[in-house]
Formats: sequence, C-alpha cells, structure tokens
Amino acid sequence: MDLSLESSDFLDGFDHLESHKISKNTIDIFSLKINANEFNYSTLQCSLIDPLINYSLSRKVREEYRGKPGMLSRKARDKFLDHLQNKGELGELLLYCFLESHLKAPKILSKLELKTSTSQYVNGADGVHFIRLPDGDFQIIFGESKTETELTTALSHAFKSVYEFKNEINSKGAEKSGLPYEKGLISDHLEKETFSDDEKAFIKSIIYPKRVNTFEVDDAFGVFVAYEITIHDDDKKLSNSDFRKKIQIQIKSEIASRLAHIESKINEFDLVGHHFYIYVLPFTDLIKHRGEIQREITR
Repeated sequence: MDLSLESSDFLDGFDHLESHKISKNTIDIFSLKINANEFNYSTLQCSLIDPLINYSLSRKVREEYRGKPGMLSRKARDKFLDHLQNKGELGELLLYCFLESHLKAPKILSKLELKTSTSQYVNGADGVHFIRLPDGDFQIIFGESKTETELTTALSHAFKSVYEFKNEINSKGAEKSGLPYEKGLISDHLEKETFSDDEKAFIKSIIYPKRVNTFEVDDAFGVFVAYEITIHDDDKKLSNSDFRKKIQIQIKSEIASRLAHIESKINEFDLVGHHFYIYVLPFTDLIKHRGEIQREITR
C-alpha cells in the first residue's frame, strides 16, 4: 500500500553534500544552493509553499476543499501560522519534506493533525511516517526537529527529546506523551481521515502488528537539525566557484567532527536498538532567516 509522497522537486534547492553511516543509522548532509556567495533562501521559500498544504492539513480537509486551491492554501497557512505562534518551528516542516522527498517515507499524520488544541500535545513527535524496508519489513518513523544556533547543542537536545518521548517523560508535566500514547492518537485519528478502508487496515497493521502479519515492524526516528554556520567576510570575496568549494568543505568538516557525539548520545540514552535517519542543514543568521521564511510562506 503506497500513500502519496511529496514531489522530489523539493530537493532541487539543495546540494546533497555527503552521507555517513553510524552502525545502521544514516546522517545526510544538505546545503542550500548558493547564489552569488549566499545561500538561496528565496528558492527554499518557494519550495515550501506546496508541501505546506499536505503537511498542515489532513486528507479530509484537502478532500473537502478539492477544486478550491485558494481556500486550501489559506487554510494551510492559517493552521501553520497558529502553530508557529505556539512555538512550532520551521524544522518540523523541513523534516516532513526530507522524509517524504528524500527517504520516500509517506506521512501518516503530522503534528498539526494530532494536536487538538493549543495546550495539548506538548512533547509528542513532530510527525509520523512509515517506510517499507528492502526485506519487506516496516518502520514507523517518529519525527524530532531542532533549529538551534550551535550544532552540538542542537544534536544533544534532539536525542534527549527522543529519549523523553520514548520513555514517556514529559518535563512540562501537563500532558502525557510517548510511543504508546502516540500510537493510540494515530489510531483514533484514522477514523476521522479520508483513508480508504484498505489504507486504514494497512496502517493499523503497522501500528498494532498482529500474529498473522507476514512482516515485522520496528520504531525508528527521523531527526532534522538546522544550525548556524559562520562565514567569514574574507570568504565572501572569493570567486563564486571557490566560495562554493570552501563552504561545502567547511560544512562537511563541521558535521564529520560531530559524528562521535551523535554516536555517544545514541549510546547515552540507550537508543541503540532504533534506526535513525538524520538530516543536517546549515543556515546563516539562523534566527533571522528562520523568521523570514516562516513569514513568507504564511503570507
């Protein structure tokens, strides 16, 4: 059973610099395309406008507004804007896009669909996807995103959040969250969705495996980390070609130097049994550009 995926056109605005393997885990390093010695944020803004609709709105709402693209776009922007005002982050949308377009892992539900009020769902996953493995088994992928200026800190916070989610630890103390609770929410929301009966049965068979299943299911995690890269003024004076080469080397070096830290956090939080799909993306002036992109795609 294949559910629809976002177009791989989203990836056209990036350079895929490198992939690393740590045990069974993958770390994919992306960089925004560079134009005149600057990251091309305008291309990123444009590439997020269409995915915003599928990320923000349930299939039921999209079906209701079929043939009304203007209203559908407005609904999506309003919902995402409400989420941002309650401390949602651009990283959640970017994680969704990478999981769908790069990993080819269809979304089951997003955080915005699971969140029933502004005070609920404090520590839940940033989205839920699934993937069929080459051997025929499946993984449910729970999302976690962090956009923080310092790379090591962002990685540490991401793995700590995964640990708390897995072990149903909620530092806020207001709402329950965690793997069992999340799977219950997914099951409840399936009945409110426009999945076909076959799709519902298929998704439920992944969430709650049965003895008759001919496949195994494991919980996995998708992690997106955006951090702030420092580019020196002298580098900006380089030729366009030399600038691209130098910045790409710098990015790859910064990630490579954190691979041991990633492995140590997986071990520290006893997450070694899970498969991680990790995406890392650098920004310049992270807070400024994150805010500008969020404003542009919700205008």
